[in-house]
Amino acid sequence: MDVFGKMMLALFIPALLVLLFTRITYNRYVALLLAIALIAASVYAGYTSPPIIFVIDAFSLTVGFWLASKMKK
Repeated sequence: MDVFGKMMLALFIPALLVLLFTRITYNRYVALLLAIALIAASVYAGYTSPPIIFVIDAFSLTVGFWLASKMKK
């Protein structure tokens, strides 16, 4: 996959993971930790090569956490 494709996935997937895990666990902090653990595992496995991907992942996690806090109970 090219760098542009990885950047697009890094922009949306972490936020969606936080939202999904929030719906499953009913706790946005646990959801954020689970999403960070998945991203850390992918970094450890070597799937995120350019450093800009880390910044985009962090931004997307922040947006996902913010959206999870805005979801209805």
